[in-house]
Amino acid sequence: MILSVSQRCDIPAYFSDWFYQRIKEGFADVRAPFNPQLVHRVNLSRENVDLIVFMSKNPLPMMAKLDQLNGYNCCFQITITPYTHDIEKNVADKRLIIEAVRTLSRRYGRHAVIVRYDPILLNQRYTIDYHMKAFQRLCEQLSSAIDTIIFSFVDEYKNTRAHQAELKLMPISESQMLLLARGMAQIAESYGIRLQTCGEKIDLQHLNIQKGSCISSKLLADYGIHSAYPLAKTRGDGCDCLAYTDLGAYNCCAHGCSYCYANYDEAKVKMNLHQHDPMSTMLIGHLKPEDKLVDKRQKIKQTVLF
Repeated sequence: MILSVSQRCDIPAYFSDWFYQRIKEGFADVRAPFNPQLVHRVNLSRENVDLIVFMSKNPLPMMAKLDQLNGYNCCFQITITPYTHDIEKNVADKRLIIEAVRTLSRRYGRHAVIVRYDPILLNQRYTIDYHMKAFQRLCEQLSSAIDTIIFSFVDEYKNTRAHQAELKLMPISESQMLLLARGMAQIAESYGIRLQTCGEKIDLQHLNIQKGSCISSKLLADYGIHSAYPLAKTRGDGCDCLAYTDLGAYNCCAHGCSYCYANYDEAKVKMNLHQHDPMSTMLIGHLKPEDKLVDKRQKIKQTVLF
C-alpha cells in the first residue's frame, strides 16, 4: 500500500499527534469523502505500507517524533511558495520550512525530499518577474538538499472562485506558461535540480521539464519498490498518480490558502477542526453506530516494473 498523508489536508502541520497515535496502534479509520457512512479501516503496519508520502506546507510539528517512523519508507513533498499572508493566511515562516527541508534531507537523503512550487498564479503583485526571482532564491537555498522540484499552474476550483476578489487572478496564457517554464528550467539546471510538472496538460519536455505525477513508479523505484500499482481514480485534472490510500479529510486544513482545492467550506473547516480528537481512530470525529466499517484492501498487480 502507498499511504498519502495527505492530499486532502495537512496532517503533518495540524494532526501529527493523531498520526503518530495511529502508527502506534497500527491502524486508522478513514471516512469515505463521498459516502460518509462508509469507513475504511487501514492497516498501517510496516509490512503493509510500501511507502508513506507526506504532503505538507509545514512538517515542523511532526519532526520531533520521526524515530517512530523507523522501518517505514518515507517521502516528504514539501510545498514552498513565494506567497505571503495575503494569500496563505496561516502558513508558517518559510525560512523555518526551508531549514526543515534541509534537516529531512540530511536524515532521509536527497531523493526522499521533494519541494513543490505550486500552484503558480499571476496577479499584479505576483508577476512573472516576481516568480523568477523567488524561484532562484529557493533553488539557491536548497540546491544542496534536494534533487527535484515539482510545479504546477493554478486551477480554478470552487475555493479559488470564492476568493477571486482577494486573489485578483490574471489568466495564464500558454505563452506565459512557456516563458515561466523556460526561465525556471534555466535556473533549476544551473543549480543541478530536476524540474517536473504535476497534473499539467502542457508538454514542456523540450525544456527538459518532465511531465510527471507526485506518486509515480519512478518514485517507488527510488526506494527499490517494483510492485506495479494501478493508476488512482482522480479528480479528472490530468493527475497520473498511482493508486494510494489517503488518511486525510477535506475541509479541515487551517492554513487558509485562498487557492486550495481541498477546502471549500470555511464554516465546515471550523466545525471539523473542533471535532478533531487526537485519540480518535479517525481524523475528524469518531466512529458512529450506523457506520459501515470495512477493511481497506488495495489491489496490486503481481508484476514488476523493471
